[in-house]
Amino acid sequence: MLADEVLVAGQWRQGRGAPIETVDPATGQVIATVHAASLDDVEDAVTAAVHAAHDPAWRELPAHLRARLLHRIADLVERDADRLSALQTADTGKCRTETRALVLSAAGTFRYTAAALETAEDAITPSRGPYVTMSVHEPIGVVGAITPWNSPIASDAQKLAPALAAGNAVVLKPAEWTPLVALALGRLVHQTLTEAALPTALLSVLPGRGSVIGDAIVRHPAVGKITFTGGTSTGRTLAHAAADKLIPVSLELGGKSPTIVFDDADIEQALAGVMYGVFSSSGQSCIAGSRLFVARSRYEEFVGELVARTEKLRVGPGTDPDTQVAPLVHHKHRDSVAAYVDLAREEGATVRCGGAAPEGDSYRDGAYYLPTVLDGLPNTARVCQEEIFGPVLVALPFDDEDDLVAQANDSVYGLACGLWTRDHAKAWRVARRIDAGTVWINTYKQFSISTPFGGLKDSGIGTEKGRDLIRGYQRQKSLYWGTGTAPLPWAAN
Repeated sequence: MLADEVLVAGQWRQGRGAPIETVDPATGQVIATVHAASLDDVEDAVTAAVHAAHDPAWRELPAHLRARLLHRIADLVERDADRLSALQTADTGKCRTETRALVLSAAGTFRYTAAALETAEDAITPSRGPYVTMSVHEPIGVVGAITPWNSPIASDAQKLAPALAAGNAVVLKPAEWTPLVALALGRLVHQTLTEAALPTALLSVLPGRGSVIGDAIVRHPAVGKITFTGGTSTGRTLAHAAADKLIPVSLELGGKSPTIVFDDADIEQALAGVMYGVFSSSGQSCIAGSRLFVARSRYEEFVGELVARTEKLRVGPGTDPDTQVAPLVHHKHRDSVAAYVDLAREEGATVRCGGAAPEGDSYRDGAYYLPTVLDGLPNTARVCQEEIFGPVLVALPFDDEDDLVAQANDSVYGLACGLWTRDHAKAWRVARRIDAGTVWINTYKQFSISTPFGGLKDSGIGTEKGRDLIRGYQRQKSLYWGTGTAPLPWAAN
């Protein structure tokens, strides 16, 4: 399959950058060659985006008509859900059940954003003199959006929908390893803009190497906001670039999330939640519950049963409906995960299960890695502190609540947390003490587009989702209307 065309400045054309091969993680076979964007394509895209964002047909389009546009995109995404989920499984290796859920989540994001747009209000603020004061929100102009490889279409939608709703143009940079579903979504948005006789340059989709194309988007003087989901080191670099330009930036970055089992937890519920929290998506999730803290009195019992159940998880291709743990996104990433487990061994860890690629002809060519449980390490060990982004869980005991909170918060990250207890007062107390943007209580990895999501510390800046998701892509302006008859000071006599 040759993917000749990328979306540049509202036109589908062959990118002028070097070809990039995208590989099926289950087989190692090349499924597409994408002619990536070049620096000239970035310049064309941003220049056209500036004109599109200021086109009166778009800038003056009433909110309810922009909302209608978002609903139309959602309709097309739902119509093509099977095709989009199959494409994402081929590109990322994820299970079809998960990729279909991500596609439908993307459609839901466009619908929710449309509703938020239709019901958004500006404000008449209390006057403190002979004038009427009001606060209004206006588009920023051109938004640079950079999305990750682990859940492309959902991440794309979480940036595209509110940025378009706010009245902006968007230059989208998908991950180099997984560009196909972003390009497919781009076709649906392009179709919608064409049908509505709106500027198609409102969206460009520019796959390519992040250190080149992403950097060029971020540093372009006409880009007025950066929104990024990905690794913390890259996010820090982007934050510096945004600071140099004095533009807003939102960053959803890495995590090393604690998941906590108290001695009074429902053990069956906790076992299922802990396993799902770290091994679904093959651990390739920023909010994966990769540090397991168990009350010392239940530690051996719980971890022993967890290991027994983990060993029974079904590893296979994402196209197999029985698969629970699919391959990792790329062979290079699988090797990175394996290197962390080797490091854990060097640090003195006990590998309770997994710790290797699965054996057998059906796994030989894929980027597979067995779900792995480690213990015997202190929380200060590198594999307890650094994000592995794979199906690797590190188990640690805790003695009391203060010990738990100290260990759980001993991390540069603060993205998510899960805790399991029957004691509602304790759940509330501990949830408030943990440094995390999201805390799940007796559940894990549940999401709602209506609930804000963001991280603390090295896990990011700003939030996505929620009732005010559009406001992050707008600038606020205050207007004063004089109503008095008395002359202003210094008025001419």
